[in-house]
Amino acid sequence: MRIGVVSDTHDNLRNVARIVELFNAAGVSRVIHTGDITQAKTLDVLARLDAPLLGVYGNNDLERDSLENAAARYDLHLVDPPLELHLDEREILVVHDPRELPADAFSRSRLLLHGHTHRHREKRRSGSLAFNPGECAGHMKGHNAVGVVELASLEIELLRF
Repeated sequence: MRIGVVSDTHDNLRNVARIVELFNAAGVSRVIHTGDITQAKTLDVLARLDAPLLGVYGNNDLERDSLENAAARYDLHLVDPPLELHLDEREILVVHDPRELPADAFSRSRLLLHGHTHRHREKRRSGSLAFNPGECAGHMKGHNAVGVVELASLEIELLRF
């Protein structure tokens, strides 16, 4: 199973539309957002994904009522971190801020997803992978990326735009 990973979209609707195109073209089975959506209008665009979207809220997701209403309208699953998933026989832990990862995060073979830093991270240890696709809000022009993770192998494809 291939999943898409996106973080820190911060209402850059042009970039979000491009992200939707990239994930739809990649044929991912799920998309996980690691937080900082910011406003409901971003969910209006993410609702065009061919795959279900789930994820966590970030520190800039302050308009919670409108975000929760939009998520319910589009059947998107967003929660306060941490979000623990089991997909395709793989444990996945999703947080926004990497400081929210537990001290024993690498103790089991699992996928650890976060955002917040706007920096690409790919750290492997003890059969686990910590991953942040990096910038996708347009704050760092030319560094925009989302990730596609193959759950069986934990191989990553970074899609730059």
